[in-house]
Amino acid sequence: MADLSINLAGIKSPNPFWLASAPPTNSGYQVQRAFEAGWGGAVWKTLGDPILNVSSRFAAISFNGQRVAGFNNIELITDRPLEVNLKEIYETKKRFPNHAIIASLMMEPKQDKWHELVKRVEDVGVDGLELNFGCPHGMAERGMGSASGQVPALVERQTYWVKEVAKTPVIVKLTPNITDITATAEAACNGGADAISMINTINSLMGVDLDTWNTIPHVAGKGAHGGYCGPAVKPIALNMVAECARHANINVPISGIGGISSWQDAVEFMLMGASGVQICTAAMHHGFRIVEDMIEGLNHYLDGKGIKSVSEIIGKTVPRYADWGDLDLNYNIVAKINTDVCINCNKCHIACEDTSHQCIEMLTDENGKGYLKVREEDCVGCNLCSIVCPVDGAIDMVEAANELPPMTWNERQAALNVAAECKIDVNK
Repeated sequence: MADLSINLAGIKSPNPFWLASAPPTNSGYQVQRAFEAGWGGAVWKTLGDPILNVSSRFAAISFNGQRVAGFNNIELITDRPLEVNLKEIYETKKRFPNHAIIASLMMEPKQDKWHELVKRVEDVGVDGLELNFGCPHGMAERGMGSASGQVPALVERQTYWVKEVAKTPVIVKLTPNITDITATAEAACNGGADAISMINTINSLMGVDLDTWNTIPHVAGKGAHGGYCGPAVKPIALNMVAECARHANINVPISGIGGISSWQDAVEFMLMGASGVQICTAAMHHGFRIVEDMIEGLNHYLDGKGIKSVSEIIGKTVPRYADWGDLDLNYNIVAKINTDVCINCNKCHIACEDTSHQCIEMLTDENGKGYLKVREEDCVGCNLCSIVCPVDGAIDMVEAANELPPMTWNERQAALNVAAECKIDVNK
């Protein structure tokens, strides 16, 4: 059995599965239940100055039979007194000394207030701090959360203030509601962050009720934008983790967050550079015991590949992630339809004919039976037919023979520039 323990910037936990700062980590009762179920760590629901929450707070999108494909909330940070939270953190850490407890913090951008909050929280024995520069609603309107997280200078300055007094590792949680997340990640590093976490939720409006015309959710007939999360945001989160992992000036561990619902998702995030993962929506949907399947699945996966420690997979795919201009223009794949598996639903033909490259032909054999065939010389390998096909194994995407040497767009442009300088006619 593989070693699942991780060490993220000095914060140790028995496995890489942490609960993210959110409703599931609102109280000591909940966090202790989570640890009993097997979670390796928990980021306590964000602590800060007292706030008031509204009702109702959550909404979800279901898609094609899948419940909670996306999740939206307009809930703020904890509405429980700081003293109560600190007491429960102390009690939880005392009961579970080998599990990671990280306190999520949010404060207005004032040095003295950050210092005071950090000292009070660290006094109860947390393993680390996570600075919430990501919450996109409510708190942002007060100059905190993503309002700070969208300004690199504020991220750097506030991280520096926290590091002035912090005795435990400091993780900076970043907002995805920004043009380039590497800018704020780099700012966090410049401020002395020991690690970064991403992503927080995405600005969103979940929907409108077509009968009442109220937003979903609404509070007494009025709505506001909220934070979007759940399986639908995973590709966005995975890209942002990857971009930070391959950035030359970002050299701190990453805690991956965003749409993680299974051990497979966790492996993808770790391959793209995350040292561990945080999970919220899946736990809210299915309960804390989902971690049992995650632990078991991750163990089997690592054992099957002969990997002794989960830490060995961190970042293994990052070198394979590049800019578009570095992709091989001469690499070709084509679709092949397996007629013995195909059910002749014609979805691939319709998709290709209407919206792609018109290279799937509807033919008839000598017995009058219809079948589909790809005209390979016109196939561009877009994958659309295999994506819409409802039958596994009916369409394979295979590499096509090609005598041309590998060449990227950047290499092509460089060669053209050289030719132009040497006045060489490339068309001859």
